Amino acid sequence: MSAHALTALPSAQPVPAFRGRIGRDARSGHYAVPRRYRLHLSLSCPHCLRIAITHSLLGLDDVCPVNPLPAVPDGPGGEHSALRPLYEASAHRYAGAAVAPVLSDDWSGRIVSTHAPDIMRDLAWHFGGDRPALHPRGADAEIEGVRRLCAQGIDAAAQRAGRADADAEERTDALGSLLRTLRQPESLLARQEYLLGDQLTAVDVELWVSLVQLDTVHRWHLDAAAVHRVADHPHLWAYARRLAAHPAFGPHLDLDGIARRHHAHCRGLEAAGAAVQILDWAAHVPTRATTRPS
Repeated sequence: MSAHALTALPSAQPVPAFRGRIGRDARSGHYAVPRRYRLHLSLSCPHCLRIAITHSLLGLDDVCPVNPLPAVPDGPGGEHSALRPLYEASAHRYAGAAVAPVLSDDWSGRIVSTHAPDIMRDLAWHFGGDRPALHPRGADAEIEGVRRLCAQGIDAAAQRAGRADADAEERTDALGSLLRTLRQPESLLARQEYLLGDQLTAVDVELWVSLVQLDTVHRWHLDAAAVHRVADHPHLWAYARRLAAHPAFGPHLDLDGIARRHHAHCRGLEAAGAAVQILDWAAHVPTRATTRPS
């Protein structure tokens, strides 16, 4: 795929509270040592879900342990109270919310990073070994472009399209932006297995989680006609269904947790699209190997 096959959008990601890197900053001492680092993840959070899939694709269960967190945060601002000691140990008088995801350093008892893209890159670059090359050489700009495309063209556009406090013109414009974005991977997937060709990479993790969010969260606030238009991308949704059956993707999909997290924090109005499910995700997910916390 050429570098311009998917049109990137400007980034609008929130500034992470911590953004250390493994193996990049000699002063920090964050060397790539197996079992030194730990992930703290809530699978109902899309950023955490992306990290969990990456972790599984790389086979890092024995290299970087995972501490599972409840689906619904128990504090204000999406805070997990279990993470508060880590945040306070990492920043004097930390006043923000203790949110997931977190990559922590067991040696120091402090946080390395809360920035999901950096965490995924560092896991792949420094612990991937002979596992699949999720970040192929020379593809960094393209991977970042797809990440922004998913964040703005799918996630943010779908959210704007379902906002009850927006006028009809704003919702129509947002839906148009969403549909234009979906046409790009639809066109690519009509002629190849994955976004970058015949190899599964980090961009597939990004897109798949955005499609999960689109159907399990944002759909609840769209009208039925809009959902039918979103569903009218057969190659895209066949790809989503195929990846749901992959052992590194589907078993991490906590559908009940996503629903409970959404309904616990969403203040939007339910629309007719809530009744028009695009995929029966549970029908394609392999048996879950472990029990997730409630």
